[in-house]
Amino acid sequence: MMTITLQLIWLFTLAIPVACISWTVTHEEVFREPRDYCIRRCKDGKSLPERKFFYLFTCEYCFSHYVSAALLVITDFHLLLNDWRGCLIAGFALVWIANVYMSFMAYLRQDIKKEKTEIAILEQKAIEKDSKN
Repeated sequence: MMTITLQLIWLFTLAIPVACISWTVTHEEVFREPRDYCIRRCKDGKSLPERKFFYLFTCEYCFSHYVSAALLVITDFHLLLNDWRGCLIAGFALVWIANVYMSFMAYLRQDIKKEKTEIAILEQKAIEKDSKN
């Protein structure tokens, strides 16, 4: 049995790859084509199970459940209890922490994009000012 401190270290550490994998698959350019395919199948699927299955690959929150489950199988991590209940608690805790990380990432990216836009506007104004002189 791990101490609670060690369990929390494991929790916050395992949430990093969960967040990284979930974010990359659902947002980054490297997976754009498969994600676009999943989006089309999600919108145009003939059956509810088909639409929901493909939606899982477009939503970072949904996808993080499956990534968490895979990591729990690989690592055999349990939180608070050493039986199936500890595994269940660990799974939901991992999803929650990973989504906090992904929310922070989204906020940072939004802030960076805003700053780039503001800089581009200032540069354009400077160019226009120089061309008038």
